[in-house]
Amino acid sequence: MYQRQGSTAFKKDLTNILAFCNRLNNPQERYPCIHVAGTNGKGSTSHMIASILQESGYKVGLYTSPHLKDFKERIRINGVPIHEEAVIDFIEDQKDFLEQQKLSFFELTVGLAFDYFASSHVDIAVVEVGLGGRLDSTNIIQPLVSVITNIGLDHTQFLGETLREIAFEKGGIIKQNTPVVIGEYQKEVIGVFKELSASHKAPLSIAEQLITDAYHTDLLGEYQLRNVKTAVQAIKLLDQSDFQVTSENIVKGLNHVVQNTGLKGRWQVLQENPKVICDTAHNNEGLLFVMNQLGREKFSNLHFVLGVVNDKDLKNILSLLPKKATYYFCKPDIPRGLDAEKLRDEAVSQGLTGAVFKSVSAAYDHALLRAGADDVIYIGGSTFVVAELDL
Repeated sequence: MYQRQGSTAFKKDLTNILAFCNRLNNPQERYPCIHVAGTNGKGSTSHMIASILQESGYKVGLYTSPHLKDFKERIRINGVPIHEEAVIDFIEDQKDFLEQQKLSFFELTVGLAFDYFASSHVDIAVVEVGLGGRLDSTNIIQPLVSVITNIGLDHTQFLGETLREIAFEKGGIIKQNTPVVIGEYQKEVIGVFKELSASHKAPLSIAEQLITDAYHTDLLGEYQLRNVKTAVQAIKLLDQSDFQVTSENIVKGLNHVVQNTGLKGRWQVLQENPKVICDTAHNNEGLLFVMNQLGREKFSNLHFVLGVVNDKDLKNILSLLPKKATYYFCKPDIPRGLDAEKLRDEAVSQGLTGAVFKSVSAAYDHALLRAGADDVIYIGGSTFVVAELDL
C-alpha cells in the first residue's frame, strides 16, 4: 500500500474503482457527499465538517486516510469506526473480484467505505481525497460541495513539480455546477482554480476572505484557524432546505471535534512537565506553521524526536527545524521509513545535532529521561512517527 511502500503502490487510474463500485451497485450514489482535497489540513477540515453536521443531528459518514493506530479509523459513522466484522465480511464477499481485478489497498478501502455508508443509511458523507484529486479513487463521487484547503509542494513525483501543476491535479475534484470552496488565497494558483471552476460552471468562493467571525476549536494547533474558515464556508454552501445547520451547531461542532470524530495527532499535548507535543505535519508548508507555533512555546530546553519517510524533500524540511534543540533520530516502522542514520547525517549537515535510536519508542523514552520539568519534547516529522505513540 502507498502509505507503507510509496510509489510502487500508487495507481493513477480510475478504472478499478469504477469497476468495483459498479459491482457494488454504485453505493456512492445513494447519499450526498462533501469532497475535501488539499495539500495540508484536509483531514482536520473533514473532521470539522463532520463534527458540525453531527451536532446538527445528522448521521455522518467520514472517510479519511491514513489511519494512525487502526485501519478501522479510516471509516467512521458519527465518530464510531467501522466494525471489524464488517471489514472481514466485506473482504470475504469480494475476495475473488479483488484478486482478479488486482485492486490496490486504497481502491479496496474506498469501495468498502462507500458500501458501508450506503448500507448504514448515512444522511451525508464527508470524503477526504487520498492523494491529488483528479485521479484519486474517491473522485467518482458527485458531491454537494467540493473543498480544496490549500496547495503546497508535496508528492511532487506524482502531482507535478510546480504549484500550478499540483493545483490542476487537486482541482480535478471540481464538478459541473457544484460549489467549490478554496480555503486559502494563493496568488500562484488562484488562476488555475478560477479557470477550472469557470469551465465547470462551478461557483467558487475563498474561505479566508469570506469567513470573518472568530470561531474557536478544540484542535490546538494555530494552523487550525485556517481550516476552521474552510469548514464553515463549506457548511454554509450546503442547501439549507436539505441540511439545516444553525450557528450554534457550528460553534458546538468546532469545539467538540475530538469528542465527535476521534481525531488525534494534530498538535496533541500528551503530558505536562515536561510538556510533550506531537503533530503529524510532514511537508514544508505544514511544518512551517507548526515550527512557528513551537517557537512561541516557553521552555528551558527543546527535545525533538524526529523521523521521516524516504520520499520527502529532506533538505528543505530540515532547514525549517530549530537548531537550538537536542534531536533524537529514529525510523518509523514501515518499509518507506528513512534510515535513522541517513537522517542524522543529513541533519548534521544542516546544523542539527543528536543521536540515533532504534525505534520511535526508544527515542521518545530517552527524551523523557533527559528532559527537565521545564522542557518541551516535540515528536513528529511523519504521520507514521506519531502513529507509534500511545495516544
